[in-house]
Amino acid sequence: MSENYNQIFAEVRKASTLINLFSEEKINAILNDVADAAVAYTDDILVANEKDLDRMSPEDAKYDRLELTPERIKGIASDIRNVALLPSPLGRKLSESVRPNGLKITKVSVPFGVIGIIYEARPNVTFDVFSLCLKSGNACILKGGSDAIDSNTAIVNVIHQVLDKHGVDRKILTLLPAGREATGEILTAQGYVDLIIPRGSQGLINYVRENATIPVIETGAGICHTYFDKSGDIEKGAAIVNNAKTRRVSVCNALDCLVIHQDRLADLPKLCLELYKKDVEILADDQAFEVLSGNYPEILLEKADADSFGTEFLDYRMSVKTVASFEDALEHIATYSSKHSEAIVAEDADTIYKFNMLVDASSVYTNASTAFTDGAQFGLGAEIGISTQKLHARGPMALEELTSYKWFIEGNGHVRS
Repeated sequence: MSENYNQIFAEVRKASTLINLFSEEKINAILNDVADAAVAYTDDILVANEKDLDRMSPEDAKYDRLELTPERIKGIASDIRNVALLPSPLGRKLSESVRPNGLKITKVSVPFGVIGIIYEARPNVTFDVFSLCLKSGNACILKGGSDAIDSNTAIVNVIHQVLDKHGVDRKILTLLPAGREATGEILTAQGYVDLIIPRGSQGLINYVRENATIPVIETGAGICHTYFDKSGDIEKGAAIVNNAKTRRVSVCNALDCLVIHQDRLADLPKLCLELYKKDVEILADDQAFEVLSGNYPEILLEKADADSFGTEFLDYRMSVKTVASFEDALEHIATYSSKHSEAIVAEDADTIYKFNMLVDASSVYTNASTAFTDGAQFGLGAEIGISTQKLHARGPMALEELTSYKWFIEGNGHVRS
């Protein structure tokens, strides 16, 4: 590790210890002031964001994630205020007991300490990460991509002004340079960084997992399926498919593959009725292609190939897979799922129960759009990412997931024989 980064990380580590002494009232005051500042400095943030947008093609799947608007900034500010309203995750007694020898043992939630976030083209993450880390007592080191460097810098400057106002060391929020060198340094910052959370493409996540020497929580790609069962309601299904696919195509909870029972193929054109209005390209298997031919615009319809399944499109594209049975649907999802969000549209209670129990994903939906996989929608205030692994945290990660715990042991001169 270079001496320069060694010093940066050491300073963040030192600053992080001071957060342990902040009162909940002080933390909430800082968060509310950051929300106010985000709105007050909207114009400055948008000017910086425009510089980033000018370097990216509007056709790029990341463009929508990169773009900030006054409405989006107001939404971000609202999420920050929601985080301030949530109860603190710190100091919770997870368990408490008195041993036969009189020792009192208490398990209590505490911060991790320093959390590193590596992310791409998502300037909203800068606000979200800071609010969640501060509320959970953690300092954060941010490593954003070069495609959002101006936006991230402007946002961090706004937050630093609020920290200065409250007399808080601004190093509790540290933004690293956008170059690759910083990525390598933070991934090996043993003794300084307690946890790394990558947010971005599968390539980024794989790189972090393979090169980090400190613990990593994967926020994996969102390859999301919706299975329309033979007992499914067509009205519900059409609304769910349209919303899951087209609400925001560039986010990880967007629908990538519609799986349909062969007994309901005749309903496929109606399920896709609203998609063509938004120019969604459908990659259909042979059976689905035959049904959609003449019932879906030819220019937006093509036959699926091997790459049509197991792909996170992040675009106005969707594959369709026909299955002969419920078991075939489960097998297809198990083969191609990224374990993010999976949904079933069905009315049969037994089928729904089996789907919920057998599908391996962080979020499993019944008769609802996968677009709800979001920390704010789950009542968590905001999120630091969607964990697709099973160790420590799974699904939307918010305040509780950013804490660890320690044991407090109280005695009265106790010694062990």
